[in-house]
Amino acid sequence: MSYYRPEFRHPDLDVNDIGYTLKDYEGSLSTLCAGCGHDSISAAIARACHEISIEPHRLAKMSGIGCSSKTPTYFLGNSHGFNSVHGRMPSVATGAAMANRDLIYLGVSGDGDTASIGMGQFAHVIRRNLNMVYIVMNNGCYGLTKGQDSATADYGSYSKKGDPTPFEGIDLCAMALQIGASFVARSFSGDKNQLIPLIKAAMSHKGFALIDVVSPCVTFNNNDGSTKSYEFTREHMAATGTMDFVPMKEEIVASYEPDSTQEVTLHDGSVIHLHKLADNVDPLNLSNAFQTVERYRTSGEILTGLIYMDPDSQELHERIKTIQKPLNSLTEVELCPGNKVLLNLNASLR
Repeated sequence: MSYYRPEFRHPDLDVNDIGYTLKDYEGSLSTLCAGCGHDSISAAIARACHEISIEPHRLAKMSGIGCSSKTPTYFLGNSHGFNSVHGRMPSVATGAAMANRDLIYLGVSGDGDTASIGMGQFAHVIRRNLNMVYIVMNNGCYGLTKGQDSATADYGSYSKKGDPTPFEGIDLCAMALQIGASFVARSFSGDKNQLIPLIKAAMSHKGFALIDVVSPCVTFNNNDGSTKSYEFTREHMAATGTMDFVPMKEEIVASYEPDSTQEVTLHDGSVIHLHKLADNVDPLNLSNAFQTVERYRTSGEILTGLIYMDPDSQELHERIKTIQKPLNSLTEVELCPGNKVLLNLNASLR
């Protein structure tokens, strides 16, 4: 059996602003289970990068261990990539971002990789506001080790073997809000019309951007009684509103009533249009975001869409005042400027 994609593509594929077709954003053929939600997320990432014309070599894919962390092989085959130790992707991404701030960092993780062994690293990469997109492919189970409940499995949710989860699940969006994430969103792998604009917006955001994506495991957690199944998610999903992402260079044209729309301007001048916002949802108000997440959680619904964004976010390089030049390009003279500079620095600290 071959895991290589066939080379033939339709000759009239859409070409983006830098002359690339969607084929240029593909990776190897997926070896995940047929119907896995993770493959839909991989396709959404490839589509988002194509639509906003990101050169593949400008993006670095980071991951840990798990079904989700295999997926960087399946998209953007011409990008940089690093598959790290279980739960340690955030520290590897931090080191890479410190060395080269010019790359776009995309971290892909799972609910086990993030909410269990990687919980500490997840918390600290948020509070440091590292400039990266962090996508959690959340299926509520450990698919690689036969479907045991993960830390995000909801209380009372039934696994395939029929046992209800005895513990409260960790809500990663609520946790990210509490720690100080500057961009928080949730989506569903089966809703590409919502997920693709969210990914594009997250990539244009300056700072840490979390997208928690409910991604059903068709083998171990897609049964009756599971709160991470396709059927349950579709029946209980409540969106903050439909969403458009408008790049800075494009004219912004609105075809809807002003009082039903929220415009969110990103740092590069791009604009998110949130159509027909749900009642009492304000994505720029942190307190409101907390209340909204909790309100929908207690009602048994899954809130999707843009939950919160800080328009004044300062990412890690700005906070610690590193130089604009990537650290990996500094010369020996710049790194070791001599004793006189050291004396002046010490004197400034007295």
